[in-house]
Amino acid sequence: MGRAPGRRAVLIAGPTASGKSALALARAEAEGGVIVNTDALQVYSGLRLITARPGDGELARAPHRLYGEVAPSLRFSTGAWVRAAAAIIAASGDAPLFFVGGTGLYFEALIAGLADVPEVPPAALAAAEAEIAGLDREARGRLIAARDPLIAARLRAPDPQRVARALAVLDATGRSLAEFQDTRAEGLLAGFEVERIVLNPDRDVLRDRIARRFEAMFAGGAIEEVRALLALGLDPALPAMKAIGVPEIGALLRGEIGVAEAIARAVTATRQYAKRQRTWFRGRMADWTWIDPSRPDAGAVRAVP
Repeated sequence: MGRAPGRRAVLIAGPTASGKSALALARAEAEGGVIVNTDALQVYSGLRLITARPGDGELARAPHRLYGEVAPSLRFSTGAWVRAAAAIIAASGDAPLFFVGGTGLYFEALIAGLADVPEVPPAALAAAEAEIAGLDREARGRLIAARDPLIAARLRAPDPQRVARALAVLDATGRSLAEFQDTRAEGLLAGFEVERIVLNPDRDVLRDRIARRFEAMFAGGAIEEVRALLALGLDPALPAMKAIGVPEIGALLRGEIGVAEAIARAVTATRQYAKRQRTWFRGRMADWTWIDPSRPDAGAVRAVP
């Protein structure tokens, strides 16, 4: 994949609420760059508050791409993101690109490339999700081991998303996902000068930021945002319907819990998600530049914890 020499990209990863968007905006504005969403949920329209998508003021300060551009009724796969990102890269001329988000697989596609897995029909994925619905971790492990031992041997954990994906690929193509994984395409940023940053705030600072952000979301209209989403009558298994905050506010709107409980549940779920993100980053991005933005000298590099 030929690239014009001298093109530059800055990759800014980190757990949710770590300050990624603010850093990307400051740098893109100063350097004349284009910000590209590298988060699996901020692509969906109608979820600006719940997914902490940049607001109108931020969008006006620098070009932003792939924010709120996909209807929540759709499944925007990793493959779809890769194709969209490739088109943005091709159309951005010599402007530096700032890829910002918390979806590790997207960053992997930028750097190392991903397996060329065919698009799976939504019906096949829905059938796979229905097949594993209600199964615990052990049962999912036994099922995938029996149906696709090749991919089962590669799964670190038989979580529902990975098992459903593997089953859907097997049913749709007749081939194991492992076979496709063995044929990896070139990274989208081949030929670029790439700067790689992981924001890693102090754990207690991040926990506090997550709590304060959700309180602000609720005060700023998140309940109405989710009410409008639920009014669409979408499949609960869609990614947009599973965004943190949507199930919790849904329970609130049904009268099952109060506002304080909804916030508490959303905060807990977000903290757990941030923990999973950090685990992924430590395992796959240990050689990136790690920065603790909560320190007074925010530019200081911090060792990977």
